[in-house]
Amino acid sequence: MVENSAWEQIGWADWGDLGKVRAVLAAGADPNAGGGWRGSPLHMAAEDGSPEVVAELLRVVDDVDPLSAGVTPLWPALFARRFDNARFLVAAGADTDRHVMAGWTPNRIMALARDPLPRDVLSAAEVEAVVESRRLIAALGDLGYVEGLGLCCARGVDVAEAVRRLDAEPVDGPPADPWSDLSGSLLFVGLTDVPGGCVVAQPWGFQPNTPGVSRRLSRGTRCYSLYANPKSGNQGSLVVDGEVVGWDLHPGGDPSAGDSSREVLLAYLYQRNAIGYCCAHADLQPVDGRAITGEPDVWVRLPDVDYWS
Repeated sequence: MVENSAWEQIGWADWGDLGKVRAVLAAGADPNAGGGWRGSPLHMAAEDGSPEVVAELLRVVDDVDPLSAGVTPLWPALFARRFDNARFLVAAGADTDRHVMAGWTPNRIMALARDPLPRDVLSAAEVEAVVESRRLIAALGDLGYVEGLGLCCARGVDVAEAVRRLDAEPVDGPPADPWSDLSGSLLFVGLTDVPGGCVVAQPWGFQPNTPGVSRRLSRGTRCYSLYANPKSGNQGSLVVDGEVVGWDLHPGGDPSAGDSSREVLLAYLYQRNAIGYCCAHADLQPVDGRAITGEPDVWVRLPDVDYWS
């Protein structure tokens, strides 16, 4: 019987260790199965391993393009920017023109990292999105510690209109110690105009990511919101014209089956950059990080109503 449990000896950081991988293979592990929840051993090595390990597995696997959750090993290699691993997979015959997700192929994903951008492979809108991503990531810079931050990016809504839609009252500033009365301090948020719309931010809480805030702000437009939950990671939501169309999303993470073509594109461009993803999804173009972690244009106090139902 083929032994797959041996792969359990390979931790996340071990996929780059050729000696350990060879030892597991020598112990009888099936090179085609048992790599873990993210897919086959080749999937795992393509994303987290070294070119030497990828080459070793390619020597013994039955298929260079095994599927896991609808993707071949080339896909996670490209999203992880492991272009060295991707080159080995392509040289071994990996299909670069397979339609993987929302019309995207590995070949088109590879094109996003090229310079100059190949306009015969990417559309004009996609080229524009790549250029904007490079500008936006540089403009936001290092935002520092943002755990506990709540954020709502509202497209096409300026601060004055946001105050009106939220029925909010401008105030001099937030409570000096928001943690002393968290339920009360959650009603205080900062609003800042940025090109394309406005940002609602709360450094200490989730209020901007509540359905009630986004529903009010998204009338006739859309909002992408985020709560940087210190316990469970980034939690996103998408509200369009008052309707919640996406909840418990993962901005800055890998794309998922069912994502639109644009969402796959943004997932690649803003991987591990949840705040950049939120801004881009709402078509906001901040010129710096002030709207997120700096002093807002105005502090307001929200009405004390139910923001969850």
